[in-house]
Amino acid sequence: MTLPKLPEADFIEEYRTIGPAAMAKKYGMNERSIKRRRRRLEDRDDNEIVSPNARYSREANGSGRINVDLPDGTILVGGDGHYWPGPPAGAHMAFCQVAERIKPDIVVYNGDAFDGAAISRWPPINWSDQPSVAEELLVCQKRLGEIQDSAGNAALYWTLGNHDARFEAKIAATLPQLEKVAGTALHDHFDKDWTSCFTVAVNGDTFIKHRIAGGVHAVYNNVLKTGVNIITNHLHSPKVIPWTDYRGTRYGVDTGCLSDPYHPAFAYTEDNPRNWIPGFAVLTFRAGKLMPPELCLQIDPGVFIFRNESWSPVDQWKYD
Repeated sequence: MTLPKLPEADFIEEYRTIGPAAMAKKYGMNERSIKRRRRRLEDRDDNEIVSPNARYSREANGSGRINVDLPDGTILVGGDGHYWPGPPAGAHMAFCQVAERIKPDIVVYNGDAFDGAAISRWPPINWSDQPSVAEELLVCQKRLGEIQDSAGNAALYWTLGNHDARFEAKIAATLPQLEKVAGTALHDHFDKDWTSCFTVAVNGDTFIKHRIAGGVHAVYNNVLKTGVNIITNHLHSPKVIPWTDYRGTRYGVDTGCLSDPYHPAFAYTEDNPRNWIPGFAVLTFRAGKLMPPELCLQIDPGVFIFRNESWSPVDQWKYD
């Protein structure tokens, strides 16, 4: 029996009983296709279909923050892909491969998947060619789809980055009358499995968001001033800074970037040296407590290291 012929009641029962990964193996189907059918049924019937593998709970509030309880598990965090048409960067490939390897409970794309070059307030440098908004959206959908395919049954969150915000800001500034029209919000163009927000707050003391402070000391200032574990992107400069006081130790993290630091999207740096390193972070929780965060980093062009193992993501890339 193939999955498309599976009656709806049986499909729902199977999804709730064994989950999408086991269904994909049982019926020889793509897991993403299974999730799409689940989503269509949810949208049609306004009834959530939850797999048994969801080991977390979540609650949204009106401020753009989503509260997540994850007593034991892992979260994969990366962002700043600034996706343009063309082959994916090595860090994006590595992100997908590590997702397949560690099978995280949650994946957070921590802002700036969309670059928005054509709608930037800055003019192009040296009359450089820039992709259109439509071209960028298509490649964002493709790259996020690759992450989805790799992430298995993980919950998917996308936090708004400053470049992501260009999309709606441009529309709001020029045609505010289009507010709430379908397609005028960036998340309208992302798969519905991605839940958009400003902040993912885990266990009440670990906050994941695109940015807070700026500058070379941003990570130090973030962890000092927020009073929580704080995981950001934006700097493109990965680091882990622990801060210990009378309450214990908490961590400030920047996860680096999923892009090539010398990509044409960053022509505005005028070919100056930049303290950017492609990479991302893995957060592990035990009994609700964040363990020391781990980084996966590029150590040479096209070579990454994670948990003392180095490899070339290009050699193992299996997507179109």
